[in-house]
Amino acid sequence: MPAKYRSVRSLFVARVGQKLSAVAFALVMSGTGFAQDPAAEGAAAPATDNMLVKAWTALGTMYAVIFLIMSIVLVALVVRAILAVQKNNFVPDDLVQGIEANLSENNSVAAAELVASDESFLGSILNAGLGKLSKGKDETLEAMQVAGDGETMKVEQLLGYIALIGNIAPMVGLLGTVQGMVESFGTIASSPQTPKPSALASGIERALYTTLVGLYLAIPAIVIYNILRNYMQRQIHSAGSKGEELIEKFQEASK
Repeated sequence: MPAKYRSVRSLFVARVGQKLSAVAFALVMSGTGFAQDPAAEGAAAPATDNMLVKAWTALGTMYAVIFLIMSIVLVALVVRAILAVQKNNFVPDDLVQGIEANLSENNSVAAAELVASDESFLGSILNAGLGKLSKGKDETLEAMQVAGDGETMKVEQLLGYIALIGNIAPMVGLLGTVQGMVESFGTIASSPQTPKPSALASGIERALYTTLVGLYLAIPAIVIYNILRNYMQRQIHSAGSKGEELIEKFQEASK
């Protein structure tokens, strides 16, 4: 047989062998269950739920409501804290400029009236210091320190609530985790035979979701608390330094 026909026959045999091998592989896979009907796969695929709906369902109504309330309260506290630690609440520029302008004109009465009408941190400590100005420097500074401690406590209480949520949120998550695991193990204990994974999934999912949401709340709360607290400390230090500087000018003007 010519070489040309032998090569054509070899190519034909090779192609037929590939087709038969593919058919045999498909039959084997279908017999062992590895090959599935695409339509059956599409029918068995579960519908994807909205993430919020899925989280609410997994948490359960009680934990979902608790975490929702904690989230709303946290946002409100953060907004209030950001407004509370603004520079104008500690060292208002208009107050400083007004006091210095009046004292430079030897008008200490007008400067004292500015201090009395101001409700900022600086205004509070200066007002306390002016009340003790006639009793000497030591008592004046002590009165300013006491007033400063009181004003600091007000801001720290507000920031403390943010830290409280940061500490409580993981504990609530841990409580949900324990409750979910107890629920799953209770299902195992009450079942006469090995329960299906779907029967255990509800408790385990709740355990994981409560921990996850608790950490989602706690981590930002702790970070924001520390940032705002450090910023507050800088503002308090600035107000204290400026207060001592201005009270000395009041003392010089009163001589």
